[in-house]
Amino acid sequence: MTGPETRPAPIPLTLLTGFLGAGKTTLLNRLLKDPALAETVVIVNEFGEVALDHLMIEGVEENMILLASGCLCCTIRDDLIVTLEDLLRRRDNGRIAPFQRVVIETTGLADPAPILNVLINHPYLAMRFKLDGVVTLVDAVNGMATLDAHEEAVKQVVAADRLILTKADLAPNEAELAPLRDRLAALNPGITLLKPDAAAQALVGSGLYDLAERPQMLRQWLADEALGKADHHHGQDHAHDGHAHDDHHGHGHDHHHGHEHHDVNRHDASIRAFALTADTPIAQATFDLFWTLLRSTHGPKLLRLKGLVNLAEQPGQPLLVHAVQQILHPPLLLEAWPDADHRSRLVLIVRDIDPSVVERLWAAFLGQTSRARAAAPGHNVTA
Repeated sequence: MTGPETRPAPIPLTLLTGFLGAGKTTLLNRLLKDPALAETVVIVNEFGEVALDHLMIEGVEENMILLASGCLCCTIRDDLIVTLEDLLRRRDNGRIAPFQRVVIETTGLADPAPILNVLINHPYLAMRFKLDGVVTLVDAVNGMATLDAHEEAVKQVVAADRLILTKADLAPNEAELAPLRDRLAALNPGITLLKPDAAAQALVGSGLYDLAERPQMLRQWLADEALGKADHHHGQDHAHDGHAHDDHHGHGHDHHHGHEHHDVNRHDASIRAFALTADTPIAQATFDLFWTLLRSTHGPKLLRLKGLVNLAEQPGQPLLVHAVQQILHPPLLLEAWPDADHRSRLVLIVRDIDPSVVERLWAAFLGQTSRARAAAPGHNVTA
């Protein structure tokens, strides 16, 4: 058994969070090009996201992707603890290169308290990883409304030791941002707002995350989370994932913990994730009209729309679309499809909308049968 004198140095881990559409993936894509993030493992927990598809170049193993940056990317299958332990086993057994850093990109709906509880209090993972920061992104345009409507967004701000205000250039003027800046300062006193183009060194590896310096309400949330573990545990030994846990290096132990932090059922039942697909190419004008009517009809209830559109005018070049509430960001025409599936695939996260309403609208514009598929709890619906 590995003794204290030979125990490997803890691996730095950064938590990247922020509500839907705040710009987490955009920031992460930029950071991965920086030498400061060489030999990094990226863990993505974004149900309903296109995420890093345009950077993926080849598969490494099941659930592991080699990125163009040379880093590895994997997805949380069903449990953060299982994923982190699996990474450690692969590293310890020489099945993957000895990565030097881990970045977890959470779903925009994530409550950070259960995740922090795992990273700080899990007896084995707290020994093998050191939490060196919680980076939270806040959308300058929708931030105020998001904080009003979603408790998760408030918790993400409170948990941060590095806060980034994104999309400030879309605000009419700096004075319009003053109330949001004041609110962020009240939620997390003393924290400095960073710009989206901040250097990688300012966001990762700048020191151990100090819980004592965070607001008292965060420590209370963590205490509540720890006390509530008995309510969340499932009594699983995780053998169901096909990977028996080794006794070597302390991988074998029970996991009686609350691990549905990425479960959509943990959120307001009115929030739904579903996908729209189309088998045949779509005219640009048709998609534009669909989006215009959807936005004008449902507006702020559209928390997120992201996906790939097979345009009739651009065969072989999918259109990457990304909308947050009523804002459709400039679409990006990709050079090629990221996978063998060339259907149009849109993933939506909505609040107080029956998916069948959007499905019927989609089908009406296409003049063909389409489908909306609800995301199973905790399931990644990737487009």
